[in-house]
Amino acid sequence: MTVVPPASGEPRRPEGPRNPGDAWVIAESGEKYWGRFGAAGLLAYDPARGILLQHRVSWSHFGGTWGLPGGALHEGESAIAGAIREAQEEAGVPDGAVRARFTSVLDLGIWSYTTVVADVRVPFEPVISDPESVALEWVPVDQVDSRPLHPGFGASWSALRTLLTVRPAVVVDAANVVGSVPDGWWKDRAGAAARLGARLEGLAVPADDLDLGGDEWFPEVSMVVEGQARGIDDDASAVAVIRAEAAGDDAIVAEVERRVTGAETVIAVTSDRKLRERVERAGAGQIRSAGWLLELLAAHG
Repeated sequence: MTVVPPASGEPRRPEGPRNPGDAWVIAESGEKYWGRFGAAGLLAYDPARGILLQHRVSWSHFGGTWGLPGGALHEGESAIAGAIREAQEEAGVPDGAVRARFTSVLDLGIWSYTTVVADVRVPFEPVISDPESVALEWVPVDQVDSRPLHPGFGASWSALRTLLTVRPAVVVDAANVVGSVPDGWWKDRAGAAARLGARLEGLAVPADDLDLGGDEWFPEVSMVVEGQARGIDDDASAVAVIRAEAAGDDAIVAEVERRVTGAETVIAVTSDRKLRERVERAGAGQIRSAGWLLELLAAHG
């Protein structure tokens, strides 16, 4: 492969300094891919309006097709950060408007492209904010195929569309997880629960662990606390803290049932044998041990 900068005068983002990642990666076959450090795009999904698509300007790579806002990653930049940054630059996506649900990676060895599938949390109207777009539209899911799609997006759309119906959620037995490590948690149960909650924010789970497609998932998380741990301060937490008014096990089962009723795919986390039987009856699709969760958290720092 070779790395080639854009041609002089190429109208790609002409304003401001060019980032080192803005370059073509050219394979031995002659095929070229944009982004020295790979690229990423944002598939923003709004159930009421559909998918945010970008009609690409004619001079761009595969110009005239419809695809996702996105572009070259910066050196050391994560795919999620890069996809959201590019979507902000190209479509005016506001800060905090979307939450990543999962990623899907096309890895060619010399180059990779990551699709970041994200749920719209705060509805917004896209704004053309750079010269790479002819139009930006919310396109209903069942109408996406009717557009002339960018070849890469077109090849992946069927699988991505299927996964849009999947919403994993993790329900954590906090007392069981905290109690599995003899680190003095009994001296400050609320503090120990708060530390676990902080580690659960942004929980990333490999798709293989969930028996799902894609590469990495970012499920909704509920953490059930009981006893003294109910004093946990969670005002700024992205994790839903469920305070058990009576038996913690009953609250965990109720939370599993609530999420199953909401058509979510529930993963319950507990090593308690009797509780595992109860959450299975309540509809949990998978049951994982406290050790599984702690290993997952340790692997992500």
